[in-house]
This record gives sequence, C-alpha cells and structure tokens, in this order.
Amino acid sequence: MPRVAALYRYPVKSFTPEACEFLTVLDEGRIAGDRVLGIRFANSGALDDAWSKKYEFVALVNTPGLVRLKLRFDHESLRLRLSLEGTVLVDEVLDNNGRKQIAAAIENYVLQLDENPLSSHPERLPLRVVGDGITSRYQDNEAGQITLHSRESLTAVASAIGDEDLSELRFRSNIAIEGLKAWEEQSWIGRKIRIGKVIFDVVIPKGRCLATHANPQSGERDLPILKTLISAFNQKKPTFAIGMVASGAGGQIHVGDNVSLLD
Repeated sequence: MPRVAALYRYPVKSFTPEACEFLTVLDEGRIAGDRVLGIRFANSGALDDAWSKKYEFVALVNTPGLVRLKLRFDHESLRLRLSLEGTVLVDEVLDNNGRKQIAAAIENYVLQLDENPLSSHPERLPLRVVGDGITSRYQDNEAGQITLHSRESLTAVASAIGDEDLSELRFRSNIAIEGLKAWEEQSWIGRKIRIGKVIFDVVIPKGRCLATHANPQSGERDLPILKTLISAFNQKKPTFAIGMVASGAGGQIHVGDNVSLLD
C-alpha cells in the first residue's frame, strides 16, 4: 500500500520549506502554518490579507536566488529569522517595525541578484510583508489546494532529465508518497483518497512554472524541467503532482500513514 514518505509546509511563500513529521489539515482544507506570509510588491492592488497571484510577490518564478536564504519561522511567537551562508540578515517578530526590517533585508538581498524583479521595476518597491503569520492563504491557487506527488514520478523525471539526484524540493509539494507506479497519482483526478484518517478530493493536475528550474541549493536555473515534462511525457502543459482539498473534516496526517484510493 502507498504510504507518506515526507511532509512539507512553507511558512513564507517561495522561501525555505519545513520538513514535518505531521501536518494538521484544517477543516477548511488548508494546512496549518502553510503559506501564512508572503513578500508582495508595493504596486499590487491586493489588500494585505487577500490572496493574489504569485507574480505579485517576490517568488521563485521571478527570483530563483531566494533558495539561498535560509528561513526559520516560530509559529508561536511569530518571529522570523533569515540567514545567508550562516550570517543572520534579520531576526524580528511580526510587529510593524519587524515587518519593515524583514522587508528591507529581503529587498537588499534581492537587488544584488543578477536575476531579480525589482531592479527594472522601481514601482514594485518598497516590498511588503503580508499575512498575519497564522492564516494559511498564499498558495498559488486561491482555493488553497494541498499538493501531492509520488517519488516514483520524481524518479521518472530524474531519469528523463539525466539527474538521478533530482530533488523533490523543486516541486514544493506538501506531501510526497511512495508505493505507486510512476504518474499513477494523475489517474486519481476526480476521485477521493484517504491519508491516515483524512479524506481528500483530488481536483486537478498541478501545472508547473519556472520555479522548478531553480536548483534548491544554489538558486541557479540549471535544468529544463518544463521542456522535459512536455517532451519526455507527452504532456500538453508541464504537469507534476496533484492538487487536493479536504473532503469534510480535517485532522492530522503523519509520515508513514497509508494512502488509499476510496472510489
């Protein structure tokens, strides 16, 4: 039977993942602590507590060098720490002054990168730290879908692209599972699955963007993931992983939980 191999959540959109032994799926279907903050451009028309597309944020799709920043977020004290190669750039709580300090540190770092969305767009400055640090809201999809892939599918992509060490962190899924045939999870669209005691509706194949080209360690765009997904697997649009929503009540899911198809 397939089982959960790894679980991840991402406190700040496009920044360092947290590897977790368990995740709490809320009754509204999102993961507690996932994408509770974002770094948004000044010229975005969205309110701080409103969802908006990733292109209005500093994100991997426009700033691959973000992966070099290591982030730690204390979900209880709402304290965020950013470091670069062991040097702490900022360590602040999410009050008004702390948000300004965090945004300024990220802004200074991003402006030094060769590839960044700010140098030629001064109207995007100053950056804003948005979100209350508690409410999960800044997923790529407004519905806040939870994402899942199988490591067998990852191995298929790794083989096609010629990198046996291809990291699943490129795809920023919440759930990685083992025990399927490659791409088998794509056949679950429109069906229900159970992970532990939580039931999910599988609603959509997960389309991919340039964020997947960023090496999770160096930040360099080093592999043509999108082209490989289309050419090697006969896809019309580059797709990897699936999007799901909780069906009914939430609950906890754990590494090692069984994954079963219900209908």
